[in-house]
Amino acid sequence: MSTKFLKFSILLVFAITFASCKDKAAEANTSDAEAAAVSESTSQKYTVNVSESAIHWKGFKPTGTHTGTINLDNGIFKTDDGKLQSGTFLIDMKSITVTDLESGNGKESLEAHLMGTVEGKEGDFFNVTKFPTAVFEITGTESIAAGKTRLSGNLSMVGQKHNISFPVTITNENDMMTIESDSFTIDRTTWGINFKSKSVFDNIGEKFINDDMELKIIVKAKKA
Repeated sequence: MSTKFLKFSILLVFAITFASCKDKAAEANTSDAEAAAVSESTSQKYTVNVSESAIHWKGFKPTGTHTGTINLDNGIFKTDDGKLQSGTFLIDMKSITVTDLESGNGKESLEAHLMGTVEGKEGDFFNVTKFPTAVFEITGTESIAAGKTRLSGNLSMVGQKHNISFPVTITNENDMMTIESDSFTIDRTTWGINFKSKSVFDNIGEKFINDDMELKIIVKAKKA
């Protein structure tokens, strides 16, 4: 009986892990940091509307997922002949919010752990006291399909900078520009966020957290 139960438990863990992994988005291309893109002095400037912009995130573990949002602090983009050419936006890491848990049912404790405001666990994830902001700076754009652009940029967080590229849809309506990415994943260990990573630590069994972190970026900016 115990042998059958053990086999069933192992199969259940594999089933849950497979179900979690198959729902993940495509991984962004990641490489070394590059020089930021530069626009002409005559370029049109757009200022990010932070109240209508956000980064949606999803984290994975064998028993399920957690979801949440992160706000932007500020940002500026520039266009040449109506096409996005350069820009930077700051991410307010102190605004990390968990959306799949109710208040009083683990929401606040998970948010505090992610932000590193729990004594003794400051460096597990984002350590917002030491690194209160992350930065994304555009390094290039490339048309890849009708209505789709591959956006490349340096993502700096927790003191490390790497270049990522992913598909986005850019729309312009009146004086507003919207940049909305497809969902994509990045490997958090590339930025040294190694807490409970099975690829970094041995002997943690099924108590690991997946290296892949899924992101979806929505940025709205108004013509200056």
